[in-house]
Parts: sequence; structure tokens; C-alpha cells
Amino acid sequence: MDYRFPSYLINAIVTVFTVTMLFSCQNNFQEVQKVGILQNQPIGEADGIDLKYTELDKDTVKLLANLLSPKMLDYSNRNFGFSEFPDGIELKIYDDNNNMTVITSNYAMYYTDTDIIDLRGNVIIATHEKDTLFTEQLYYNEKLEWVFTNEPFYYKRTTGFTKGIGFDSDKEFKNVQMLEMGGDFEIEN
Repeated sequence: MDYRFPSYLINAIVTVFTVTMLFSCQNNFQEVQKVGILQNQPIGEADGIDLKYTELDKDTVKLLANLLSPKMLDYSNRNFGFSEFPDGIELKIYDDNNNMTVITSNYAMYYTDTDIIDLRGNVIIATHEKDTLFTEQLYYNEKLEWVFTNEPFYYKRTTGFTKGIGFDSDKEFKNVQMLEMGGDFEIEN
């Protein structure tokens, strides 16, 4: 007896197998696309942020900072997690004597792995001593308590003002370094 399959039967089996593979790949590809979209979405959203950072000092709770923002998007689901503040922030920082420094910007990102805050758009830092720094982008390193920018800046003090490009300082503006002084400067309104 001859047990060979007729060629039309082999062609039909191959065609059915190929079509099945194509449809199953298409469904898997659509699922993979959905996962990619979900990974690009924030894991959480919050409106009307009023976050207070405190510490217990003996028997008293001491306010260290107060973060205010209309909106926060949480992207901690990414490999390099961050929080985004698309509508800007107002951050009030208090020193040991309860003096307040206010930092504002139109946009901010906080990188959780590095403790770096990236402030952008009309960045203003105003100290209790009336020293004020204006720039378009500024980074704040929480671990080192250090601010820095390579952008143009305008620094107003009670004794006068300075403008230039590149600014580094501790959070209290006691150790200020300016890379390049002078030049044209324009602040966004």
C-alpha cells in the first residue's frame, strides 16, 4: 500500500497552519503594543498636591518642606522612575530657625533614584533674606543640598544684582559660584 498524502491535502494543511500562525502572531503583536502603551502611561495621577515633609524633633513635629502643585504624574513604573509636575510647583523649604525659602517653576521632574529635581520655566528661588535667583532651568540635588544650572541667570541681592551664565550654590546661597558673569539675559513672563 502507498501511504503518500495527495499534494492538494498537503497544500491545504500548510495553508491552514500558515494562516493560524499569522492570526496568532497578529493577536500577540497587538497585546505587545498595548503593554508598550501602558508602560508609557503614568502609574498614578494626583491633583491638588499639598505634601508636607516633617521630622520628629524631640517631642515636636518640625516642618522641613511643603510641596504644592496642581498636578503630579507618577512614572515610578519605569526603569528610571520619576514624578512629573506638568503644571509647575511651589516648594517652601524651612531652615533650623524656621526661615522660609520659596522655589517656584512652571514645570518640574523629580528623579527618585538620584534625588535630583529638574525645575524648568520661570524658575525663581527667593530666600528669607530677600536674595532671589531667576533662571529658566535649575537642578537641585537633595542629597548634597546643592542647586546648579548652566543656563543664564539673574541673581538679585539686597546689595545689588549679578547676571551671567552658570550658577552653583548650597541651598542657603552661602557658597555661591558663578561660571560666567555679565551678558544679555531675558526672563520669561
